[in-house]
Amino acid sequence: MSVVTVARRAGGAALAALLALFILGPLLWLLPHAFADTWRYPDLLPQGWTLRWWTTVADNPDLVAAVRWSFVFAPVVTLLSAVICLPAAYAFARRDFPGRRFFLVALFSVNAFPKIGLYAAMASLFYTLNLMTTFWGVVVVQLLGTVVFMTWLPAAAFAAVPRSLEEAARDAGAGPLTVFWRVTLPLARPGILVALIMSFLAAFDEAQGTLLVGAPTYTTMPTAMYSMVTNYPEGVAAVFSLLLSVPSVLLMLGVRRHIMGGHLAEGFQLR
Repeated sequence: MSVVTVARRAGGAALAALLALFILGPLLWLLPHAFADTWRYPDLLPQGWTLRWWTTVADNPDLVAAVRWSFVFAPVVTLLSAVICLPAAYAFARRDFPGRRFFLVALFSVNAFPKIGLYAAMASLFYTLNLMTTFWGVVVVQLLGTVVFMTWLPAAAFAAVPRSLEEAARDAGAGPLTVFWRVTLPLARPGILVALIMSFLAAFDEAQGTLLVGAPTYTTMPTAMYSMVTNYPEGVAAVFSLLLSVPSVLLMLGVRRHIMGGHLAEGFQLR
C-alpha cells in the first residue's frame, strides 16, 4: 500500500471523526451535565451525580406544558402541510403550467430573508384576524417553515416515477386513482417520508415565530429554551436540551437510509 493511499485514508478517517464530533459533540456534552450534581473546572468528572434536574423538569408545570405543546403542534402542522402541499407537489412534478418555475423558486422566498421581519409583518395581520396567542396562529407560523420540504421533496419523488409504469397500469385497465395509489404513491413514498420527517423537525424546532405569536399562552420547547439561560440552573437546561434534541436525532436516524439514498438531494435538484 502506497504512502499516498495511507495518507488519503487517514485524512478521510480524521475528517469523518471531526464530523462525528461536530454532530454528536453537543449531545455528548449535555448528557453528563444532565446528571451532574456539581462540576467545577478543572475537574474532568463531576463531583457527584443526581437525578434532581430531571425531577425539576418533571415537577415544573410550565416546562411540562412546553413539552406537551411541542408534541401537539408538530404533528398537526406536519399533517396540515401534507394536505396542502402534496397536491401542489404532484402538480409541480406532472403538470406544465404558466409560472411553474416562478412558483417553485418563490417557495424559497420564505427562507431567503430573515424570518423575524416576516413574523413581525405577519403579527400585524394576525392582530387583525384575532390569531395572536391562538392555537391556529401558532400552526400557521410553524407551517411556513415546512412548505419548502413538503413541496420540493415530494415533487422530485413524483417526477422520478417512470411514466412507463403508469402507462402500463392504465393499459391493464386501472383507473387514474388506482394508478396513483398502486403505482405512483408507493414509488414516491421514500421521498414523501423524508419530507414528512423534515417538516416535523422544522415545526418542532421553530422558535421565533412561535414566541412572537403564541407567547405567553402557548410555549413550546424551543421557546422555553430562551428562559433557560437566565432563569434555571445549568443542569435543568441540559435536561431540556436533551429532550429537545433526542427526537430530532432519532427521527433523522430513522430516515437515514432514504436521506443517504439521495432523496433529500433530489428534491433540491428539481427542474
